[in-house]
Amino acid sequence: MFERAGSVGTPPQHYGNPLSEQKAILSGALVELASSVITLTGPDRLSWLDSLTSQSLKALQPGESAETLLLDPSGRLEHAIHVVDDGNVSYLIASDGPGLYAFLSRMVFMLRVEVVLTDLRVVGSFASLDALATWVDPWEAGPGHTYAESRPDAPWSYREHVVAPDFSWHGPVAGTLALEALRIAAWRPAQQDADDRTIPHELDWLRSAVHLTKGCYRGQETIAKVHNLGHPPRRVVLLHLDGTVPAAGSAVLAGDVQVGAVTSSALHWELGPIALAVIKRSVDPTVDLVVQTDDGPIAAAQEVIVPTDAGATANVPRLPRLGAVRR
Repeated sequence: MFERAGSVGTPPQHYGNPLSEQKAILSGALVELASSVITLTGPDRLSWLDSLTSQSLKALQPGESAETLLLDPSGRLEHAIHVVDDGNVSYLIASDGPGLYAFLSRMVFMLRVEVVLTDLRVVGSFASLDALATWVDPWEAGPGHTYAESRPDAPWSYREHVVAPDFSWHGPVAGTLALEALRIAAWRPAQQDADDRTIPHELDWLRSAVHLTKGCYRGQETIAKVHNLGHPPRRVVLLHLDGTVPAAGSAVLAGDVQVGAVTSSALHWELGPIALAVIKRSVDPTVDLVVQTDDGPIAAAQEVIVPTDAGATANVPRLPRLGAVRR
């Protein structure tokens, strides 16, 4: 899409200097993304998508953006979906367009919905753009429930623009490595931070993508149980690293015991090497961790995102066991 000398990768990971490109993004540079676009048309499109996914979408207004999650029946995350509707068409932006399209196509039945996997392209930026549709990330506003006790200092006024396949741009550009660094610093979860066990609570994803009082959808029972009565088994942390940038999947250790793994990492222009990692909920937030890499161990300091006491918001008192003697 962006034909520039010095670009590396497809879509471009960088154009020669990922650190300076981070500042360029904050000033309006565009980033070419690998995301796919699915369109929904028909009068039942929003109520149908509402019934399948975690966000309340029935009343989504033209131009309004939302994020929703497709979960499996056990509440584990399958697809993160960015949604914007123009009054006639719903645009769904996802990292695995073919997989999401295959599922949605099987779920139409007799409803008035048409699902199309398009050849439209997606570019990311922190600025406005004349596009077919623009998704404004709701993460900064956090319309849902957040477990985080503080907010990061990193700005995150992010947008994704749906453009034609032949879209061209002669203004400033940046690569995906620069965008990834800004995302991690903002504690913003993405599809790559999930594995086959991830539930939204672990990544603080109730904040932007889950509506806690809407009607039934796949995985709702797990969402409600963990939020009201239980605790997520794992929690996401931001790691400040003393060394190189580890690969995703690198083991995170507390002492000699593996307690989790890095899900995404980057070199930030201000913070240095950072990473998001998902670790066991019970790990002491004050304990310094170690990331194991091919080049040796890297010391890592935790910055808490999801606290150890996340969940159990209903505060239901524990009943004494039957036959137990009260003292």
